[in-house]
Amino acid sequence: MTTGVLVIGTGGAGLRAAIELAERGIQVLAVGKRRKHDAHTTLAAGGINAALATMDPEDSWQQHAADTLRESYFLADPRIVEVVTKNAARGIEDLERWGMPFAREADGRISQRFFGAHKYRRTCYAGDYTGLEIQRTLMHRAAELDVPIIDTVYITRLLTADGKIFGAYGFDVVDGTPVQIHADAVILAAGGHNRIWRRTSSRRDENTGDSFRLAALAGGKIRDAELVQFHPSGILEPEDAAGTLVSEAARGEGGILTNALGERYMSKYDPERMELSTRDRVALAGYTEIAEGRGTENGGVYLDVSHLPREVIMEKLPRVYRTMIDLQMLDITTTKIEIAPTAHYSMGGVWVTAEEHSTGVDGLYAIGEASSGVHGANRLGGNSLIELLVYGRITGEAAAEYALNNLSVTRDLAAVDEARAEMSALLESTGTESARKLQREIRDLMTEHAGVVRSEDSLREGLAKLADIAEREKHVSAHPDIAGFDDLAHAFDLKGSLLAARATLECAIERRETRGCHNRSDYPEMDPALKGNFIWTPDGGVTFETLPEPDEEIARLAAEDMDDSPKGKLVE
Repeated sequence: MTTGVLVIGTGGAGLRAAIELAERGIQVLAVGKRRKHDAHTTLAAGGINAALATMDPEDSWQQHAADTLRESYFLADPRIVEVVTKNAARGIEDLERWGMPFAREADGRISQRFFGAHKYRRTCYAGDYTGLEIQRTLMHRAAELDVPIIDTVYITRLLTADGKIFGAYGFDVVDGTPVQIHADAVILAAGGHNRIWRRTSSRRDENTGDSFRLAALAGGKIRDAELVQFHPSGILEPEDAAGTLVSEAARGEGGILTNALGERYMSKYDPERMELSTRDRVALAGYTEIAEGRGTENGGVYLDVSHLPREVIMEKLPRVYRTMIDLQMLDITTTKIEIAPTAHYSMGGVWVTAEEHSTGVDGLYAIGEASSGVHGANRLGGNSLIELLVYGRITGEAAAEYALNNLSVTRDLAAVDEARAEMSALLESTGTESARKLQREIRDLMTEHAGVVRSEDSLREGLAKLADIAEREKHVSAHPDIAGFDDLAHAFDLKGSLLAARATLECAIERRETRGCHNRSDYPEMDPALKGNFIWTPDGGVTFETLPEPDEEIARLAAEDMDDSPKGKLVE
């Protein structure tokens, strides 16, 4: 196939970029490996941020930027933060124009509510299905523009010639047909890497590190691989759904956390805010209770809403109630929920520029959770959805301009042959190793050695185990059957996970401090000298990159004391 711009990923980020390209008259093709109506974006519940000042007239994009920088523990790139916050209102306007059903006040204004760590109310929402409605809105707009979307294609390699993108290679997950796509430019929007932990809020075929591997093998760099946000409340059972989130609205509505001894343990970690403390602090508290032997037999703690009136639960927490009935036949109006911290969001990703999210590889761009730079060491709740809208538009514009001016394309047959040989080797292998089994071993080692709390000895032990798995991966074989080519997809998932895990472990070793989501038991204090980003490449290892200083006004706002009171606010 041939197209002007290829978009890899059909979630919110990929769709927004494809829409921009189509509106500019550029030939675009969007491909993904799971059903487009059920992309990871649909799982985002809480809301989307923009300083519209519909509720609090004092709000401004500068204050939004300051809140983002502060919550990132000053590891976010101020230039990227400024672009996102300055263009956030435009992102909301685009959605509104395309029919997004935002919650509204009686006079028609878009409603905005508090999320934790925001100074003002700036989170727009659509019930507790915000991400789902955004995906539906973008799908509808893409259909109006006749954007071609193929949601059964697994991309295994980006194709480059002399450091310049000329397309991608992959296969159809249903019938195994090899797919070669020629393109003037590629936008990578294939998510993050949090599926490489045992408990994760991602589903089994999402966020396995595809973006890391595709970009790195094409010559790109990975930034902040070690910075992964752990959500405090993922369920433990059933095994195939371990990590599925219990919304933080459960705590926001009055749910309490207890350990196996019945102690309400948040009084030890944040006695003022208790269960309404910030996400990183609640996750660390739960981890500590479990690690110190006060957890349940299954390695969890309890979240209890059963003391709330049944009508409150059914009105305010219907999704939580339904999820627990479906997965465990557990009635939360009478019974406690067993939970534990779960890997939730990749705050790092492919290194990109602030201006257009180009990657340093000619013709390659990255957006959404595949990219990096806006979240630092802790993501401000509600920022991920607005980021994908802002940079989906900006990067789509940049890729359109690039494609129009890309007057000569060089194609390298050797690159195609390498991609084809990699796939053929898996299908023809007589090896006895199972990709699914090795994937589980990666998830176990990352949970043990690179979880909520880390240490140098443990991280290095994890690297040694990973090297052994990498050797065994050479003997993986893929055996398609009548159900399709899932086995081949799992084999490539494993390749992405191996690379992403190595980047994470090596960067985590170098960040010898505790900052935000990154907790080092051997370096419990924050180190001012490490206020910057660790950059990783497969051949070059880890290097350190300093950050530019933020705008003077934003820096002043970020330095001001924040009201930490949870009153009237939802948690992040």
